[in-house]
Amino acid sequence: MARRSTPLLRRLLAPSPSPTPSTPLAGVASRRTVTYMPRPGDGAPRGVTLIPGDGIGPLVTGAVRQVMEAMHAPVYFEIYEVHGDMPTVPTEVIESIRRNKVCLKGGLATPVGGGVSSLNVQLRKELDLYAALVNCFNLPGLPTRHDNVDIVVIRENTEGEYSGLEHEVVPGVVESLKVITKFCSERIAKYAFEYAYLNNRKKVTAVHKANIMKLADGLFLESCREVAKKYPGIQYNEIIVDNCCMQLVAKPEQFDVMVTPNLYGNLVANVAAGIAGGTGVMPGGNVGQDHAVFEQGASAGNVGNEKIVEKKRANPVALLLSSAMMLRHLQFPSFADRLETAVKLVIAEGKYRTKDLGGTSSTQEVTDAVIAKLD
Repeated sequence: MARRSTPLLRRLLAPSPSPTPSTPLAGVASRRTVTYMPRPGDGAPRGVTLIPGDGIGPLVTGAVRQVMEAMHAPVYFEIYEVHGDMPTVPTEVIESIRRNKVCLKGGLATPVGGGVSSLNVQLRKELDLYAALVNCFNLPGLPTRHDNVDIVVIRENTEGEYSGLEHEVVPGVVESLKVITKFCSERIAKYAFEYAYLNNRKKVTAVHKANIMKLADGLFLESCREVAKKYPGIQYNEIIVDNCCMQLVAKPEQFDVMVTPNLYGNLVANVAAGIAGGTGVMPGGNVGQDHAVFEQGASAGNVGNEKIVEKKRANPVALLLSSAMMLRHLQFPSFADRLETAVKLVIAEGKYRTKDLGGTSSTQEVTDAVIAKLD
């Protein structure tokens, strides 16, 4: 049974705090240059399905709920308990996402080498969330090995090695099928180029292993090349996945938008996240024609470990930034800007950081700091 979050009306009617930019950056970030003109009814509260998940999930989704309440965002949450050891995603959860069109989720633990199949994969296939997007970028004030990193990894999300078609041919011999189709390859390529076009990106790089998997990855490349011809203003190139990983750690600033088959995208996104500051600060989401699920961008560590959970020191930044992506998706750009600016101010200030970013702060301390920076 879903649980509704705090009554929305009381939050919407509460007075907003006066803007008090504490630094020059705050003043610049809050300056408005172009008026956003909403359509009638755009301010109506929107329902969002919330899945706290496993491990650190309840901590970081709890942080998001507090920040949303503090800035009176016009969203309310329908909360469902889902855990990675369940055999399937409950029907009522799928129905809620279909109704709301949008979901925010914490990590769901997936058993390794046995047990039930991944609920994350089940969600993607059930809702046809064919595009996974992770934005890996430098945050001002957070030291990293490389500067000028701003990479968007767009990953095909429904087929490839994640098709789940495995069987034992004879004892000791297992066959796992990698499925690549022209339909899915074309639509992920179209999404990548459309994203680049709409976001003023200059280059799309297709990641592949067509030198070995000549038919499967060859079909993926063929689809990307066909779509690239329709976008002459966007540079297109290709790179073999192993060379891609080496280039990422050597010169990541050369990459802009990257489009990949399923497995390569998971690997590339986690490498890029590690380069740009860690999985705890990288936002992401999964989108299809009708639905979207937002979560921590890079999968590594999205459930955390018992020690982090016990000490309540999970990093909420990635999911807070994913929530800003969600607010833009819901056409609440002003709220998204406020949230993203507050998070970046806290990171730049450097006073409140969790252990993965070199600090000692708890999840709650970082959350309180973000709330204090909301304009």
